[in-house]
Amino acid sequence: MRKTTHPAGTIHRLTVESAALAGNRLGDPTTRIVDVYIPHGHDGKDLPLLVDLVGYTSGGPAHTAWKSFTENVPERLDRLIGDGKLAPVAVAFPDCYSRLGGNQYVNSPILGNYEDFLVAEMLPAVESRFGCGGTGRRGVFGKSSGGFGALVHAMRYPEVWSAAASHSGDAGFENLYLGEFPATLRALAKYDNSIEKWLTAFEAKPKLDGKDTLVLMMLGQAASFDPDPDPSSFLGLRLPVTLDTCEIIAERWANWLKWDPARMVQTHAGAIGKLKSFYLECGTEDQYNILYGTRRIHRTLDEARIAHHYEEFPDNHSGVDYRMDISLPYLAEALSR
Repeated sequence: MRKTTHPAGTIHRLTVESAALAGNRLGDPTTRIVDVYIPHGHDGKDLPLLVDLVGYTSGGPAHTAWKSFTENVPERLDRLIGDGKLAPVAVAFPDCYSRLGGNQYVNSPILGNYEDFLVAEMLPAVESRFGCGGTGRRGVFGKSSGGFGALVHAMRYPEVWSAAASHSGDAGFENLYLGEFPATLRALAKYDNSIEKWLTAFEAKPKLDGKDTLVLMMLGQAASFDPDPDPSSFLGLRLPVTLDTCEIIAERWANWLKWDPARMVQTHAGAIGKLKSFYLECGTEDQYNILYGTRRIHRTLDEARIAHHYEEFPDNHSGVDYRMDISLPYLAEALSR
């Protein structure tokens, strides 16, 4: 049941034929769905545009689908706008799901060039259709991998995005990923240390579990941060550790660290300073240890005297969509100016 009596907005479904994703090594489709929320009483014209980047194992349409016990994002928007807590905005929900279970929203020869897709293809398609967004009126937000995407896009494309919000976005890679490699290697060891054999078996399973999802996520990060350029390698997938002793391969791991927002911000803080608003938060009980990298980002921005809104809250990494009640009004107010 809807948690508000305010009129519902409308969800429009677009499809975008992507040249940026052509040739991805996973063989994923290049025709992509983008759901677009337009609030009741509006046709989209002249509204600010927010783009929702979802977390790993999800896709944009998951946020517009029905949810038990709670609100999906359009219903949340209906309530916030109807209650006068959120300035009317259009919101796009691009489908960036991949064969590896998700996305980090960066360019990758394995996953596809999702930075280019979002900036050069998805945005023009949505803005030309609805007359929303435009320079100074675009914001990006997300949680977990989506929060990482929001962080990276804020730092790399301040001329495109004017506001960004990261909910528990991947940061502090030493704390987040290093502890996950042993379990990943134990899973691969059952398949002769072969990523190809493991993925083939995974895709044939009738039932998945959390351990499978963890391995898939680590392969997804590898595809995003350190793709193997050797065309003979299986899908270009490789890990930054030795498969027998789990020792860090310095060159490989350095490529991962180049994408760590807690490090990137040291050279890209000025880009965040160009935004109208930047929202950053993480739960104090985050089970993936993302809090510590998030604090580093906050500290760097503070030291550079870059205006931003930072919060910690007493919760973990899961089921925290309710935090959008704080971040989305913050972004929309800035973009409405």
